[in-house]
Amino acid sequence: MAKSYLVLEDGSVFEGEPFGYKASAVGEVVFSTGMAGYQESLTDPSFRGQILVMTYPLIGNYGINDDYYQSDCVHTRGLVVREYCKEPSPMYGGRTIDDFLKANKVPGICGIDTRALVIKIRTMGTLKGAITEDKDGIERLIKELKRMPAPSESNLVEEVSVKKIEKYNYGKELCVGLLDFGEKRGILRDLSHRFNVTVFPYDTPADVIMDNKVKGILLSNGPGDPSHPAILKTTARTVSDLSTQIPIFGICLGNQITGVALGGKTYKMKFGHRGSNQPVKYEGRVFITSQNHGFAIDESSLEGKDLIANQINVNDGTVEGMEHTKLPIFTSQYHPEASPGPWDTSFLFDNFAKAAREAHR
Repeated sequence: MAKSYLVLEDGSVFEGEPFGYKASAVGEVVFSTGMAGYQESLTDPSFRGQILVMTYPLIGNYGINDDYYQSDCVHTRGLVVREYCKEPSPMYGGRTIDDFLKANKVPGICGIDTRALVIKIRTMGTLKGAITEDKDGIERLIKELKRMPAPSESNLVEEVSVKKIEKYNYGKELCVGLLDFGEKRGILRDLSHRFNVTVFPYDTPADVIMDNKVKGILLSNGPGDPSHPAILKTTARTVSDLSTQIPIFGICLGNQITGVALGGKTYKMKFGHRGSNQPVKYEGRVFITSQNHGFAIDESSLEGKDLIANQINVNDGTVEGMEHTKLPIFTSQYHPEASPGPWDTSFLFDNFAKAAREAHR
């Protein structure tokens, strides 16, 4: 039986079996705690540059469903599971995750101790890694991983953002903008229930956005470092310019870029939050949320910036959302559109709609 290896920059090697596309992959090894939602995670542009480890021990049991895509392709560089289901439920057509990865040219590795792997990541922090079938090349690969820059040092947002302005008319009264850093289809779905939507490339200047007569702007999720030089030079400047003109709602990376644009700072987390079961305290209640991020807002950096952290992660106290004290600007670090996960916080889209209507008066 063929063997495959997950190699980490610290020299650790996990032996397993290959599935999916026959190829090697290099990326940042991260884990997600969701029991389901593997298809949404694989097609989430926020995972660009990463090798995804699923903590739930059996992945693929309900197959692949065309309704669950969050983009047009798989964005993870590789997939790591304890076991993948070879005979999924026929409820959604019976297509296997093995075939899905092959079609998207993404390698997978199964049969490894994912519990031990996740403990290592939680202890040491996120590590660079590789999936390979070349046992003889492992020592060389470890040296390469140590020298390799983290994927977030590249402008990953540029890779996943739309390349030109796109307009969607859903027959609604108002139109809002969506500044695309790698948006999930779930976000566009929730916006479409309330607005017509104009989607802008990540580096669109503020004057171009305002010329399109949008009544608010949503800053989407996306991959990479919110303080990347290319983001600071273009996107952060755009958000700063827009902040006094129209309502702003930032989600995930959009939350972080809002903080940076208005004078705050971010930091890279030890291993991030990824999964659909993160508790967030907001207005005296605890909501269970869907998350996928490796950076966070430094709460101390918000002092004197008219931004307050009004939502906090119950597990580790990190910032999960902000609001401006004077302007119609608010954010969430988590994903209120779910896809996958709970719908507990979808009311944030209603809050955005209210802000856009009030600005339109």
